[in-house]
Amino acid sequence: MEHTLTLALAQMDVIVGDWGANLRQATAAAAQAARRGAALLLLPELWAYGYAPAHFAAWAHPLGEGVFAHMAALAKSYRLAVGGSHLERAPEGIYNTFALYGPQGQLWGAYRKIHRFLPMGEGRLRAGERVCVADTPWGKVGLAVCYDLRFPEIFRLQAFAGARVLLLVAQWPQSRIAHWEALLRARAIENQAFVAAANRVGAQERTVFGGQSAVLSPRGEVVALAGAQETLLIATIDLQAADHYRREFPALQHAVPSAYRLEEAEDGI
Repeated sequence: MEHTLTLALAQMDVIVGDWGANLRQATAAAAQAARRGAALLLLPELWAYGYAPAHFAAWAHPLGEGVFAHMAALAKSYRLAVGGSHLERAPEGIYNTFALYGPQGQLWGAYRKIHRFLPMGEGRLRAGERVCVADTPWGKVGLAVCYDLRFPEIFRLQAFAGARVLLLVAQWPQSRIAHWEALLRARAIENQAFVAAANRVGAQERTVFGGQSAVLSPRGEVVALAGAQETLLIATIDLQAADHYRREFPALQHAVPSAYRLEEAEDGI
Protein backbone atom coordinates (compact mmCIF):
# COMPACT_ATOMS: atom_id res chain seq x y z
CA MET A 1 0.00 0.00 0.00
CA GLU A 2 1.26 3.47 -0.89
CA HIS A 3 1.59 5.82 2.08
CA THR A 4 2.05 9.16 0.30
CA LEU A 5 -0.59 10.71 -1.96
CA THR A 6 -0.32 13.88 -4.02
CA LEU A 7 -3.75 15.30 -4.76
CA ALA A 8 -4.79 17.86 -7.37
CA LEU A 9 -8.11 19.66 -6.87
CA ALA A 10 -9.44 21.42 -9.98
CA GLN A 11 -11.34 24.51 -8.86
CA MET A 12 -13.20 25.26 -12.10
CA ASP A 13 -15.69 27.84 -13.26
CA VAL A 14 -18.14 25.35 -14.77
CA ILE A 15 -19.90 26.73 -17.85
CA VAL A 16 -23.49 25.51 -17.85
CA GLY A 17 -24.31 23.39 -20.87
CA ASP A 18 -20.91 23.84 -22.54
CA TRP A 19 -19.46 20.34 -22.51
CA GLY A 20 -16.63 21.23 -24.87
CA ALA A 21 -15.35 24.15 -22.78
CA ASN A 22 -15.62 22.20 -19.54
CA LEU A 23 -13.82 19.21 -21.01
CA ARG A 24 -10.99 21.49 -22.18
CA GLN A 25 -10.69 22.83 -18.63
CA ALA A 26 -10.64 19.31 -17.18
CA THR A 27 -8.07 18.15 -19.71
CA ALA A 28 -5.81 21.12 -18.95
CA ALA A 29 -6.15 20.36 -15.24
CA ALA A 30 -5.22 16.70 -15.82
CA ALA A 31 -2.17 17.70 -17.88
CA GLN A 32 -0.99 20.15 -15.23
CA ALA A 33 -1.68 17.68 -12.42
CA ALA A 34 0.43 15.05 -14.17
CA ARG A 35 3.28 17.52 -14.75
CA ARG A 36 3.24 18.46 -11.08
CA GLY A 37 3.41 14.87 -9.91
CA ALA A 38 -0.17 14.38 -8.71
CA ALA A 39 -1.54 10.87 -8.50
CA LEU A 40 -5.23 11.82 -8.12
CA LEU A 41 -7.26 14.61 -9.73
CA LEU A 42 -10.61 15.74 -8.33
CA LEU A 43 -13.08 17.61 -10.55
CA PRO A 44 -16.07 19.50 -9.07
CA GLU A 45 -19.61 18.21 -8.78
CA LEU A 46 -21.39 18.04 -12.17
CA TRP A 47 -18.24 19.43 -13.78
CA ALA A 48 -19.13 18.49 -17.37
CA TYR A 49 -22.40 20.37 -17.87
CA GLY A 50 -23.08 22.30 -14.69
CA TYR A 51 -26.18 22.51 -12.56
CA ALA A 52 -29.42 22.95 -14.52
CA PRO A 53 -32.26 20.67 -13.33
CA ALA A 54 -34.36 21.23 -16.47
CA HIS A 55 -31.60 19.56 -18.50
CA PHE A 56 -30.66 16.73 -16.15
CA ALA A 57 -32.35 14.06 -18.27
CA ALA A 58 -30.81 15.26 -21.54
CA TRP A 59 -27.30 15.43 -20.12
CA ALA A 60 -27.28 12.08 -18.31
CA HIS A 61 -25.23 9.06 -19.45
CA PRO A 62 -25.07 5.44 -18.32
CA LEU A 63 -22.10 4.65 -16.11
CA GLY A 64 -19.18 3.85 -18.40
CA GLU A 65 -20.51 5.89 -21.33
CA GLY A 66 -20.45 9.55 -22.37
CA VAL A 67 -18.85 11.79 -19.75
CA PHE A 68 -17.97 8.78 -17.61
CA ALA A 69 -16.04 7.25 -20.50
CA HIS A 70 -14.23 10.56 -21.02
CA MET A 71 -13.22 10.57 -17.34
CA ALA A 72 -11.81 7.07 -17.71
CA ALA A 73 -9.95 8.09 -20.87
CA LEU A 74 -8.57 11.19 -19.13
CA ALA A 75 -7.26 9.02 -16.29
CA LYS A 76 -5.63 6.60 -18.70
CA SER A 77 -4.14 9.31 -20.91
CA TYR A 78 -2.45 11.12 -18.04
CA ARG A 79 -1.83 8.05 -15.86
CA LEU A 80 -3.50 9.39 -12.78
CA ALA A 81 -6.69 8.66 -10.88
CA VAL A 82 -9.59 10.97 -11.79
CA GLY A 83 -12.76 11.55 -9.80
CA GLY A 84 -15.79 13.80 -10.19
CA SER A 85 -19.56 13.64 -10.41
CA HIS A 86 -21.87 13.48 -13.41
CA LEU A 87 -25.49 12.58 -14.09
CA GLU A 88 -25.88 8.82 -14.35
CA ARG A 89 -28.75 7.39 -16.36
CA ALA A 90 -29.92 4.09 -14.85
CA PRO A 91 -33.01 2.00 -15.72
CA GLU A 92 -34.86 3.30 -12.67
CA GLY A 93 -33.92 6.96 -13.07
CA ILE A 94 -31.11 9.53 -12.96
CA TYR A 95 -28.52 9.91 -10.20
CA ASN A 96 -25.80 12.42 -9.35
CA THR A 97 -22.91 9.94 -9.32
CA PHE A 98 -19.35 10.47 -8.12
CA ALA A 99 -17.15 8.12 -10.19
CA LEU A 100 -13.51 7.47 -9.34
CA TYR A 101 -11.26 5.98 -12.03
CA GLY A 102 -7.78 4.51 -11.67
CA PRO A 103 -4.81 5.40 -13.92
CA GLN A 104 -5.60 2.54 -16.31
CA GLY A 105 -9.14 3.81 -16.76
CA GLN A 106 -10.59 1.21 -14.41
CA LEU A 107 -13.56 2.12 -12.22
CA TRP A 108 -12.53 2.09 -8.56
CA GLY A 109 -15.84 3.27 -7.16
CA ALA A 110 -19.17 4.89 -8.02
CA TYR A 111 -21.21 6.68 -5.37
CA ARG A 112 -24.77 7.85 -6.01
CA LYS A 113 -25.47 11.02 -4.02
CA ILE A 114 -27.73 10.19 -1.11
CA HIS A 115 -28.66 13.67 0.11
CA ARG A 116 -30.28 15.69 -2.67
CA PHE A 117 -30.49 19.45 -2.29
CA LEU A 118 -34.21 19.82 -2.95
CA PRO A 119 -34.36 23.66 -2.87
CA MET A 120 -32.29 23.70 -6.09
CA GLY A 121 -34.22 21.07 -8.02
CA GLU A 122 -32.40 17.87 -7.16
CA GLY A 123 -35.78 16.30 -6.49
CA ARG A 124 -35.69 15.47 -10.22
CA LEU A 125 -32.96 12.96 -9.40
CA ARG A 126 -33.15 9.66 -7.56
CA ALA A 127 -31.42 9.44 -4.21
CA GLY A 128 -28.62 6.95 -3.77
CA GLU A 129 -29.08 4.28 -1.12
CA ARG A 130 -25.55 3.15 -0.24
CA VAL A 131 -22.45 4.69 1.28
CA CYS A 132 -19.35 4.07 -0.86
CA VAL A 133 -15.77 3.25 0.08
CA ALA A 134 -13.40 2.63 -2.85
CA ASP A 135 -10.34 0.38 -2.71
CA THR A 136 -7.29 2.23 -4.04
CA PRO A 137 -3.48 1.91 -3.84
CA TRP A 138 -3.72 4.30 -0.85
CA GLY A 139 -6.17 2.10 1.00
CA LYS A 140 -9.89 2.72 1.39
CA VAL A 141 -11.20 6.09 0.27
CA GLY A 142 -14.65 7.52 1.03
CA LEU A 143 -16.68 9.32 -1.66
CA ALA A 144 -19.29 12.04 -1.06
CA VAL A 145 -21.00 14.88 -2.94
CA CYS A 146 -21.71 18.46 -1.82
CA TYR A 147 -24.84 18.49 0.42
CA ASP A 148 -23.70 15.16 1.92
CA LEU A 149 -21.22 17.26 3.91
CA ARG A 150 -24.02 18.24 6.28
CA PHE A 151 -24.75 14.60 7.17
CA PRO A 152 -21.92 13.14 9.30
CA GLU A 153 -23.33 9.63 9.38
CA ILE A 154 -21.95 8.58 6.00
CA PHE A 155 -18.44 9.83 6.77
CA ARG A 156 -18.43 7.99 10.10
CA LEU A 157 -19.39 4.76 8.32
CA GLN A 158 -16.53 5.32 5.88
CA ALA A 159 -14.10 5.86 8.75
CA PHE A 160 -15.34 2.72 10.51
CA ALA A 161 -14.73 0.86 7.22
CA GLY A 162 -11.08 1.95 7.35
CA ALA A 163 -11.06 5.03 5.10
CA ARG A 164 -8.20 7.43 5.89
CA VAL A 165 -9.07 9.78 3.02
CA LEU A 166 -12.52 11.29 2.46
CA LEU A 167 -13.11 12.85 -0.97
CA LEU A 168 -15.86 15.40 -1.61
CA VAL A 169 -16.84 17.15 -4.85
CA ALA A 170 -19.18 20.14 -4.71
CA GLN A 171 -20.92 23.20 -6.10
CA TRP A 172 -21.13 25.05 -2.78
CA PRO A 173 -22.30 28.69 -2.78
CA GLN A 174 -20.37 31.65 -1.40
CA SER A 175 -23.36 32.59 0.77
CA ARG A 176 -22.79 29.49 2.93
CA ILE A 177 -19.00 29.24 2.66
CA ALA A 178 -18.58 29.61 6.44
CA HIS A 179 -20.55 26.37 6.81
CA TRP A 180 -18.29 24.73 4.20
CA GLU A 181 -15.20 25.61 6.20
CA ALA A 182 -16.66 24.51 9.53
CA LEU A 183 -18.11 21.24 8.24
CA LEU A 184 -14.98 20.20 6.37
CA ARG A 185 -12.96 20.69 9.54
CA ALA A 186 -15.54 18.82 11.61
CA ARG A 187 -15.60 15.84 9.24
CA ALA A 188 -11.78 15.64 9.40
CA ILE A 189 -11.59 15.92 13.19
CA GLU A 190 -14.41 13.56 14.11
CA ASN A 191 -13.23 10.86 11.69
CA GLN A 192 -9.48 11.42 12.17
CA ALA A 193 -9.13 11.34 8.41
CA PHE A 194 -7.76 13.50 5.63
CA VAL A 195 -10.52 15.40 3.83
CA ALA A 196 -10.03 16.64 0.26
CA ALA A 197 -12.85 18.77 -1.14
CA ALA A 198 -13.05 20.26 -4.65
CA ASN A 199 -15.54 23.11 -5.08
CA ARG A 200 -16.38 25.19 -8.13
CA VAL A 201 -16.13 28.96 -8.59
CA GLY A 202 -17.87 31.50 -10.78
CA ALA A 203 -21.51 32.54 -10.93
CA GLN A 204 -24.70 31.10 -12.33
CA GLU A 205 -27.65 33.49 -12.49
CA ARG A 206 -27.85 34.87 -8.92
CA THR A 207 -25.72 32.17 -7.30
CA VAL A 208 -22.02 32.82 -6.72
CA PHE A 209 -19.95 29.75 -5.91
CA GLY A 210 -17.41 29.99 -3.15
CA GLY A 211 -14.38 27.96 -4.17
CA GLN A 212 -12.07 27.47 -1.18
CA SER A 213 -11.29 23.92 -2.20
CA ALA A 214 -9.27 22.41 0.61
CA VAL A 215 -7.27 19.54 2.00
CA LEU A 216 -7.43 19.05 5.77
CA SER A 217 -5.45 16.79 8.07
CA PRO A 218 -6.90 14.22 10.52
CA ARG A 219 -6.40 16.85 13.23
CA GLY A 220 -8.52 19.34 11.30
CA GLU A 221 -5.52 21.44 10.26
CA VAL A 222 -5.43 23.06 6.81
CA VAL A 223 -2.91 21.34 4.54
CA ALA A 224 -3.85 23.38 1.47
CA LEU A 225 -6.55 25.95 0.74
CA ALA A 226 -7.63 27.71 -2.46
CA GLY A 227 -9.19 31.14 -2.75
CA ALA A 228 -12.21 32.14 -4.81
CA GLN A 229 -10.62 32.01 -8.28
CA GLU A 230 -9.95 29.20 -10.75
CA THR A 231 -6.89 27.23 -9.75
CA LEU A 232 -5.38 23.79 -9.44
CA LEU A 233 -4.69 23.13 -5.76
CA ILE A 234 -1.90 20.62 -5.14
CA ALA A 235 -1.21 18.93 -1.81
CA THR A 236 0.83 15.94 -0.68
CA ILE A 237 -0.36 13.99 2.33
CA ASP A 238 1.29 11.27 4.42
CA LEU A 239 -1.42 8.70 5.07
CA GLN A 240 0.54 7.19 7.94
CA ALA A 241 -0.17 10.41 9.83
CA ALA A 242 -3.80 9.28 10.08
CA ASP A 243 -2.72 5.88 11.40
CA HIS A 244 -0.39 7.48 13.95
CA TYR A 245 -3.02 9.93 15.17
CA ARG A 246 -5.67 7.23 15.48
CA ARG A 247 -3.28 5.24 17.67
CA GLU A 248 -2.23 8.28 19.69
CA PHE A 249 -5.80 9.44 20.28
CA PRO A 250 -8.09 6.43 19.59
CA ALA A 251 -11.44 8.22 19.58
CA LEU A 252 -12.86 6.00 16.83
CA GLN A 253 -12.20 2.95 19.00
CA HIS A 254 -14.11 4.60 21.84
CA ALA A 255 -17.29 4.96 19.80
CA VAL A 256 -20.24 2.85 21.01
CA PRO A 257 -22.64 2.52 18.03
CA SER A 258 -24.80 -0.03 19.87
CA ALA A 259 -25.71 2.63 22.45
CA TYR A 260 -26.68 5.33 19.97
CA ARG A 261 -30.43 5.05 20.31
CA LEU A 262 -33.14 6.93 22.18
CA GLU A 263 -34.74 5.39 25.23
CA GLU A 264 -38.54 5.49 25.10
CA ALA A 265 -40.04 7.18 28.11
CA GLU A 266 -41.94 4.91 30.47
CA ASP A 267 -45.66 5.51 30.96
CA GLY A 268 -46.33 8.18 33.54
CA ILE A 269 -42.95 9.85 33.33
